[in-house]
Amino acid sequence: MGIGGIGMSALAEYFVLHGKEVAGYDRTRNGITDRLVELGCDITYVDDMPSLPGLFRENSGKVIIVYTPAIPEENKILTFFKEGSFPFYKRSEILGCLSSVTDTVAVAGTHGKTTVSTMTAHILKSAGIDCSAFLGGISKNYGSNLIQGKSNFTVMEADEFDRSFHRLSPLYAVITATDADHLDIYGTVENMLEGYSVFCEKIREGGALILNYSVLGKIRIPEGLKYYTYGTEEGADYRCANIKIENGRYWFDLVCPDKTIKNIEFDFPGITNVYNFTAASALAMQCGANEAGIRAAAKSFQGVQRRFDIRVNLPGLTYVDDYAHHPEEIKACITSLLGYFGKRRITGVFQPHLFSRTLDHYEGFAEVLDQLDEVILLPIYPAREKPMAGVTSELILNKMRLKNKRLLKKEELVNYIDPSKIDVLVTIGAGDIDTLVKPIEEKLKAGKVGHKTV
Repeated sequence: MGIGGIGMSALAEYFVLHGKEVAGYDRTRNGITDRLVELGCDITYVDDMPSLPGLFRENSGKVIIVYTPAIPEENKILTFFKEGSFPFYKRSEILGCLSSVTDTVAVAGTHGKTTVSTMTAHILKSAGIDCSAFLGGISKNYGSNLIQGKSNFTVMEADEFDRSFHRLSPLYAVITATDADHLDIYGTVENMLEGYSVFCEKIREGGALILNYSVLGKIRIPEGLKYYTYGTEEGADYRCANIKIENGRYWFDLVCPDKTIKNIEFDFPGITNVYNFTAASALAMQCGANEAGIRAAAKSFQGVQRRFDIRVNLPGLTYVDDYAHHPEEIKACITSLLGYFGKRRITGVFQPHLFSRTLDHYEGFAEVLDQLDEVILLPIYPAREKPMAGVTSELILNKMRLKNKRLLKKEELVNYIDPSKIDVLVTIGAGDIDTLVKPIEEKLKAGKVGHKTV
C-alpha cells in the first residue's frame, strides 16, 4: 500500500527478488512503479478491490499487507484488508525484522540520511566489504534504491518519523543532525531528542555510534556504548580538514583517531557533501573499510537522484534539483550552490511539504530563501495531512524580505520559466515537485539548442 514511495518500493523489489509474488496500490504511476511492473509486480492505481489480483483478495495465511501512513484511512483497499483481518505491517516493522538478522548499519538524523547511507554503501562496495542497502533515493551509481550484496552488512535509513527507527537493532549507527522536525509526532523538541536517545539504546552490544559533533550533549548516550564524533571541529574524532576546491573538485584530508588520509579527491559538488562523506567514511571504517576503498568511493561517487542533482549544466545555464524540505536542509543546499557557482544568479523554486512543517518553520524558510536572487513558491504539498486553517505558502512569502518573489500554481511553473532569463535554477521540495523535473529539464535544454553539456 503506497508501493510507489521511495521506501516502500525498495521493500517491494526486495520481496520480488526473493521469490515472492508482489502486488501493490499507489495513487499515481511514476518511474518507480514502471520499474516494479517490469520486475513482475502487479500494480493498480485504482482504489477498488476488483483491480487487485484474486490471490490478494483472500486471507489465505500467505498474504501480508505492508503499508505506509501516507495512505488515508478512507482508502477502500486499505479498509478491505483491515476488515478482512489480514496481517498488517508498517514498512519500519519489516525493516526491523531484516535488521534483527543482519549486521545493520543505520543512518539517522533530521537531514542527510539518504546521501550518507548511499555514500556508506558505496564505500563498503568500493572497499570490497560489500553490503546490501535500503535507500531513500535512487543511487546513480547503482540505478536503484535497493542494493543487493553478499555480506551480512545491511545499510538502512533510520527514519525518526513516527518513531520508526526504534524498531531497528543496528550494529553501527550515525546521527547526522537533530534539528527540530516532525513536531506533529513528537510535540516538542525535547521529546524528539528523547526519541534519538532511545534509538541509541537500540545499538547492539559491541557496536558503535558515530555522532555529528554538533549533536554532542543534546542526546543521551548509553553507558558503555562506544562512540565517536565527526565534523570540522578540532575536537572531532573524524574530521575533514584542509578543504579546497580546484577545477570543480574538492580535495580534503580525513583526520581519523589513528591516522590521517591526505588529499582525498572528491569529485562531487557541494561542501555539505564533503561533511556527509566524512560521516559515511567514519561509519564504513567501523565495518572495516580501508583507505583505498575510501579514496575510490570519493572519486567515483555519482550522487543520488534529487540530492543536489545537477540535471542541466550548459554554458550559462545550470539546473539543480534537490529534495530539501527543512530549513536546515535548504540552508545546506543554498550554501553548496553559492560555494559551487560563485556569483551566478540563482533562481529557486520551493514547494513546502506538510502544513504542520510550514507552520512550525515558515520564518526559517523565509530566512534561508532570502539568500537567493529570485524565489518562486508553489502551494503546500499536503502528503498525509489535511489542510490547516490559515496555513499556506503565503506565510513564507509574506515573511520574506526578497523583492523578487512570487507564488505560482504548480501547473503554471513550466510555462513561466524562460530559459533566456535563467542562469542557475534550483527546484527544492519533497512533494510532487519531482514530476516537474523532466519537463523543466527538457524546456531548458530546448532553449539552449546548440550548446554542449560540460
